Amino acid sequence: MQSPPSGISVTSTAINSFKIQPFTIISLKNKKPTSFPSHHVSPSSYQLFPPFSLSKSGLCRASEVVDLFPALCSQVRIREARVMDYWEVAETHCSCFFPEYSFPLDFLIRIDRLLLAMLASILTALVRPRACKRICLVAVIGNGSGSGTSLHQTLSSFPSILNKEYVAGILTLDNFADYLPRKGPRRWRRTEIAYISNVAVRENLRGKGIAKKLIGKAESMARSWGCRAVALHCDLNNSMATKLYKGQGYKCVKVPKGAKWPQPRSSPDITFNFMMKLLNNSPASH
Repeated sequence: MQSPPSGISVTSTAINSFKIQPFTIISLKNKKPTSFPSHHVSPSSYQLFPPFSLSKSGLCRASEVVDLFPALCSQVRIREARVMDYWEVAETHCSCFFPEYSFPLDFLIRIDRLLLAMLASILTALVRPRACKRICLVAVIGNGSGSGTSLHQTLSSFPSILNKEYVAGILTLDNFADYLPRKGPRRWRRTEIAYISNVAVRENLRGKGIAKKLIGKAESMARSWGCRAVALHCDLNNSMATKLYKGQGYKCVKVPKGAKWPQPRSSPDITFNFMMKLLNNSPASH
C-alpha cells in the first residue's frame, strides 16, 4: 500500500506511504517515539479529528486487537505490501502517528487510512504518468506459511492465524516529487529523486533495526527505478529519527532564506528537516 499505507507518505506515507499516503514523521509525544519518519505520514498525515484525546477513557484501543498476536519469529523480512496486509499497515500507521485516539475514533481513523491507501493505489495506476511509481514496503515477522492462504482459510483455522506473517513496520516510497523543491524559473518537477515517508515501527518492536532494514530496502528500490538520490522530511524535534537518518547517511539540506519549499501537511506546530542522501551506482542487496 503505498503511501498510506499510503503508501501509506505521504506524506508520501503514508502509511510516507497510512503517505498510507506517502509521508513519514516521527514523534516523541508522550515520551513515545511514534515512528521513524520521513515525511512521514502520507502527505495527509492529517488532522482529521479535533485535537482532543479519549486515551484516558479506559476504552480499548483498536491497536490492542492486533497486538493479541505476538511475534513468533525474530527474523524480519522486507517486502512489498499485499492487499491482505492493508489493515495491519493502517493499524501500524495509526498506532504510531495517532496514538492519542481511543475507541471509536481510533477505529474510524484506521478505516480512513485503509480507504486512503486503496484509493491512492488506484489513482496512481490510473492518473499518474507511467514513470511515476509508489510502493508501500512492510517489515514482516513469522514463517510466512500462512501468507498464501485465503481469507476464509485464515479465519477458519486458529493455527493459520498464528502462522501468519505479522507486520512489524512500514515505509512508503515514491518518485512523484510532490515534496521536493521545484527547479528553475518554470518550476519544473525534479526527477530521479525518490521520496520516503510514513516510516513507522510497532512500539514493542523498536530498537531491533527494523527501520534501518526498511530504509535499506527503499534505497535499493530507488536504485532500481533509476534514482540518484533519496529525500525525506523529519520532525525537527524528533532527535531519535534525526539520529537514525544521519546514521544511514542522510544529510540535512538548508532551506534558502525566503524559499517556500513544499513539506508534509501536518500539525501547524511541527517543523521539519529536509534531508537527502546520494545513492551510489552499485545496487545494494537487502
